[in-house]
Amino acid sequence: MLLLTAIAYLDRVCISTAAPAMKADLGLNDAQMGRVFSAFTFAYALMEVPSGWLADRFGPRLMLTRIVIWWSVMTAVTGLATGFVSLFVIRMLFGIGEAGCFPAMARAFTRWLPTREHGRAFGLAVMTGALGGAITQPLVVWMLNRMYWQHTFPIFGCVGLVWALAWYWWFRDDPHRHSAVNEAELREIGCQPPTPHERVPWRALLNNPSVWAVCFMYFGVIYGWYFYLTWLPTYLMRARGFDLQHAGWLSSLPLIGIATGVLCGGLVSDALVRRLGLKIGRRLPGVIGLPLAAITILAVVHTPSPIAAAWLLALAALLAALAVAPGWAVCLEIGGIHSGVVSGMMNMLGNIGGAISPLVIGEWLQRHGAWDLSLMTVAACYVLAAFCWLAVDPTKRLPLAG
Repeated sequence: MLLLTAIAYLDRVCISTAAPAMKADLGLNDAQMGRVFSAFTFAYALMEVPSGWLADRFGPRLMLTRIVIWWSVMTAVTGLATGFVSLFVIRMLFGIGEAGCFPAMARAFTRWLPTREHGRAFGLAVMTGALGGAITQPLVVWMLNRMYWQHTFPIFGCVGLVWALAWYWWFRDDPHRHSAVNEAELREIGCQPPTPHERVPWRALLNNPSVWAVCFMYFGVIYGWYFYLTWLPTYLMRARGFDLQHAGWLSSLPLIGIATGVLCGGLVSDALVRRLGLKIGRRLPGVIGLPLAAITILAVVHTPSPIAAAWLLALAALLAALAVAPGWAVCLEIGGIHSGVVSGMMNMLGNIGGAISPLVIGEWLQRHGAWDLSLMTVAACYVLAAFCWLAVDPTKRLPLAG
């Protein structure tokens, strides 16, 4: 799972660092590049719930193999783009194929890990993804100094294909069916023998206020997240005056902040659950971290120092990321055997926010060429997400949830 998230962010983030070179070669403007960034995320978001249901129905072994092969091929063919239309279509197909990755992961965690470790598991997984993205930024800069941007994408695509083959060979959806798992481990996991796939209680799911609260919370968090994944290198070069090499390294700082934040959020949330109970323990990291992240973004807007702005963005990313692992843990706790669908809903709303973010910023830059209002929208979404946490109650489980 950790390797999977690292590869996922490797393939997602490489386009943002290569974006200035791609824009120049393909003749794209800011608005078109924003649409390219959003094509992936809108397609990814719209397919999350169906892909989450498929993960619940057919298991993460088959689904993750299909997902990773698909996105690896789409990463490789990104280098074949000849203009806006072809690049837009490739990124949209990329998003369709990658959808379901995290819901399938949630399904695997539900079967393989005891409840007390859910927060830590998602903290580690998303942390590794963010570190993969952080490494990608300077790595792509290094590669661009030695080869055309078209040649970098096939190299990254090959990494996922190796993972998919190893995963299908080794993993089993049910711990009972893995030859390396013994009885003591099954007792530790608390894993029951598999049961027939249950029908999703859609009415109860759509009428559960906590489900909608955690979904809109994730919308606010991922809106800001996608600024770091897409426009940040361009912001550092154009608004703060850094060259490509320095922008590549500094763009990795918020992703390192995200990695630190998701890990700390998962660990702290699990500890708070043991001390204060499920309801307060899952809420507290987001209720505290997100308002502080909004204040930090406002400090970015008002600081004249380029270096200070880069470090403050990293701090804001860290504080907002405290809410991420608890959000995924809530999906497992509310959803149980339907955790793929519930986490798919949350990730769908989150990635709709992620799709809107680069689109809004790209259009604003094309028309006005200013960055401050774009950053203010990130701060506003963090405040919205903090209020949503107040309505989340992970004890309100779905019927038939195990």
